This record gives sequence, C-alpha cells and structure tokens, in this order.
Amino acid sequence: MTTKTNEPTIILIAGHWLGAWAWDEVVEHLSAYGRRAVPMTLPGLDAADPERASRTLDDQAAAIEQVAASEEHPAVIVAHSGANAPVSLVLDHHPELVRRVVWVDSGPAAPGSVFAADRSDELPLPPFDRLAEQASLDGLSTHVLERFRARAVPEPAPVLRQPLELTNDARLQVPTTLVCCSIPSAQVRELADAGHPMFAEVANLQHLDLVDLPTGHWPMWSRPEDLAQVLAAAATSRVG
Repeated sequence: MTTKTNEPTIILIAGHWLGAWAWDEVVEHLSAYGRRAVPMTLPGLDAADPERASRTLDDQAAAIEQVAASEEHPAVIVAHSGANAPVSLVLDHHPELVRRVVWVDSGPAAPGSVFAADRSDELPLPPFDRLAEQASLDGLSTHVLERFRARAVPEPAPVLRQPLELTNDARLQVPTTLVCCSIPSAQVRELADAGHPMFAEVANLQHLDLVDLPTGHWPMWSRPEDLAQVLAAAATSRVG
C-alpha cells in the first residue's frame, strides 16, 4: 500500500534492553496500512557500539530529537516501558516536535524520577522468572522469549541513574494516548488520581486518551497487529 505522506511519521521506541528490531512485526502491519514508521535503537542499546556502556539519558533524548526534527511535520512518538524517560525529556525540551505521544504500557515520567540512582554497572536482562515479578510476560511464546534473550542488550548505567530534570509545562499540553496492557485503564485512572508515583504525571495531562489492549507488557510481540491498529488510529486522532 502507498504510504500516506500527508500523515505524521510514527517514531517507535522500545523499552529497556531493546532496539529497533523489537518493532519488526508492528512495522510490517503499519506499512500495510500505509503508515510510515521509524523504529529506533537508542544510544547505549546498539550491541556493536564500543562506547555503548557510557551513553547517557541525554544522548538518548538527543537522538530522538534529531529524528523528530528531520521530519517535515511534527511526529507521533511511541514510547514503550522504560523509553518513557528519554521521551519525557524530549517532550520537555521540544514539545513542538511532537504531534502526539503514545505511551505503551507506560506513562510520562515525573520530574526528579530516576530508575536506579545508585546503579554503578549496566543492567542485563534478568532471568525471566525474576522479570515476571516486575512485568507481565502474558502472550509471549517460548520462541519469543528465546529471541528476547538472544538479542537483549544491557541497559547502560548512566541511563539508569540519571534523574529527570523536567521544567517545561508545555510537555503536559502534548496530546497523549495511553495504551493500557498489563494494567487496565480504569486502574490507571485510579492510580493517577491517588498520586501513585508511576502515574502521578497522568493526572496533569491536558489532552488524554486511554485505550485498553489487554495483554502482557510487550504487546509488540503478543498482539502486534492489534497494537499497530491502535497506533495507526492514534497517529491521526484529533484533540477535542
């Protein structure tokens, strides 16, 4: 199908340990719908980069900003899981580059938040039984888990220990979609209203849509076609 060039580019950014490859199936479906998608491998998550362990959160945000700035029109930025930290920085630095932000089983990071302030070494993908205590693996086959293990790249320590400095309230004005997978939208709203640290910023968003896509924490693998449909719809949704 011919790409709809008058519609915004969708920039796809996966969470910890993952690169552009994580979106392969989603990109195939988006392409079939005529949507232009650009999956990214953030600095620090390219296994071939000899300096990857020293890459910072600022490096990651700058890389996203460079891709977004190269587009003719403001882009739709899709952030999965731990990609919320660099994307929150992008929204703070350059909200004008972003037509809409889509958080996939994630949400905007709060000012001052930090993943692991005392982390001195990189963080490899943990054993799956331990990972499952922190994030749902629902819908992932043995084959998918094997690929995850084989291709995962340790998360750089500087990325994990950098606190987020967010000062521009314009980031809260960017139209936002939350794709709720392992936590349903009703519970997300409850947590946001209660001031839960993980969702505190959600209560401050000015233009918010919530979409339920019940599955585990990695919907790009468990429900790639359904996720692509959600992203395609979000990319062209209007505010109000």
